[in-house]
Amino acid sequence: MEYFFYHRDRPGSAGLREELLEDHWSYMDGYAAEMIARGPTLSGDGDTPTGSVHIVDLPGPAAARAFAFEEPCYQAGVYRDVLVRRWRNLLGRTMWDFPGGRTGGNRYLVLGLGSGQAADLAVPPDREELIAYGPLLADDGVTWLGTAVLLRAPDRETARAVLAPDGYADIEVHTWQFGGRPS
Repeated sequence: MEYFFYHRDRPGSAGLREELLEDHWSYMDGYAAEMIARGPTLSGDGDTPTGSVHIVDLPGPAAARAFAFEEPCYQAGVYRDVLVRRWRNLLGRTMWDFPGGRTGGNRYLVLGLGSGQAADLAVPPDREELIAYGPLLADDGVTWLGTAVLLRAPDRETARAVLAPDGYADIEVHTWQFGGRPS
């Protein structure tokens, strides 16, 4: 079962996050085979982390809770909250398979939070800039709660336009970068 996690940083926790970076990476190394995508969201200046995205294939809800809440930065209080949702990998690949590579261009997390009728259930036809794309689902794996997209785009407005404008209660756009240990 694929899961989407978004740990949002607590204000003022950047120093603690930095102190725990090696612990965080070591923890994530334990999930390398299951990892679909990972990386930090960043402030407008592109330098300050604001959160952490992980998309991981796990055995079930108990494993997803353990992944989210045993993470060292969560345990230490870096994060103010965590969003955990079932997810479906509509691209069928990991971020490492993205033809555009790890660097170059602006990268974004677009998070559409659902309201009512499901939207954007099919991959957009212009998919070459998509890094990860799929619906956010309830624990039953069926009920639609939104859509999560990682993509490369020239700007925030272009990134936002990947989702239907009227299909969501709220759409967030965050600067994002490929995660993991530096090469």
